[in-house]
Amino acid sequence: MGASRSLGAAAEPAPRRQGRGRDVQVGAYAGTTGRGVRMTRVGGRWRVTRPWPAPLRPYVHSYAGYWEAGTTPYRVRLVPTGRAVVVISLGEPFTQVRRLGDPGPSIQVTGSLVAGLEDGPRVCDHPGGQEAIRLELTPLGAYRLFALPMSELTNRVVGLDDVLGPEAALLAERLAGTADWGARFDLLDMALWARIERGPVAAPEVSHAWRLLVRAGGTIPVAGIASEVGWSQGHLVRRFTEQVGLTPKMSARVLRFHRAMRLLTREGSNLAEVTAACGFYDQAHLNREFRALAGTTPGRIAAARVTEGALAL
Repeated sequence: MGASRSLGAAAEPAPRRQGRGRDVQVGAYAGTTGRGVRMTRVGGRWRVTRPWPAPLRPYVHSYAGYWEAGTTPYRVRLVPTGRAVVVISLGEPFTQVRRLGDPGPSIQVTGSLVAGLEDGPRVCDHPGGQEAIRLELTPLGAYRLFALPMSELTNRVVGLDDVLGPEAALLAERLAGTADWGARFDLLDMALWARIERGPVAAPEVSHAWRLLVRAGGTIPVAGIASEVGWSQGHLVRRFTEQVGLTPKMSARVLRFHRAMRLLTREGSNLAEVTAACGFYDQAHLNREFRALAGTTPGRIAAARVTEGALAL
């Protein structure tokens, strides 16, 4: 791989690492590269981001590239966020992915993956030396990108090629063979838009129902949503679950939990204030939801380093 663009304000030459037999130049500090690309250090790895184009913003919540120079194995716990996730592996993939408390076998992952919406925690093991691009998609963005009912991916992790077909491997190969992160994101943007543009469009009523839930932080009753969109509750639940992946009620729980988690990880957060702000009946209710959805307590979430729905274990 050719040398990528070094960071603009570097006081010393950027270090180099070997990646898949190619020499890759990387930044040595937090800063920006060309075309709006920003590189920051997050724990033991680097995170590379760039604002994504306006046409993708209704569908893509975030995307970022990651790489690690070291090869220390690690484990993370993923908690529900109300988003679907795509990981395009450019190096070592996760070795196993499992639902916390699930007695069934772990999922062996051999490359890039897709994770549908979740209603509980999942544990992922990685051997170290990760290089990947991670996307978070809005549920209706995932519905358009994957072109299949989101209910088929609920609480599941599958190979990216199982969803996108052979073009997934071709995209990963092209991304891995491109040294410059700006050019990588250009390729990704084009590939995403090409599929989203021709993908199925969610029912307007489902789109409106999802917006209502998001704006209310999960505190609006399902009956109120059904009345607002003009559907019966039963019809709303069926269509919403098909196109979003979770029922309206479970989506509300996940959104409420995720908002509480974000507030708790802020400096100076107050448990009682977060409980009231997020619409929980009391702190006992908050504790039960954190146990059910994350397998841990609000106090441990507040003390943990949380990055994009992942808790370091």
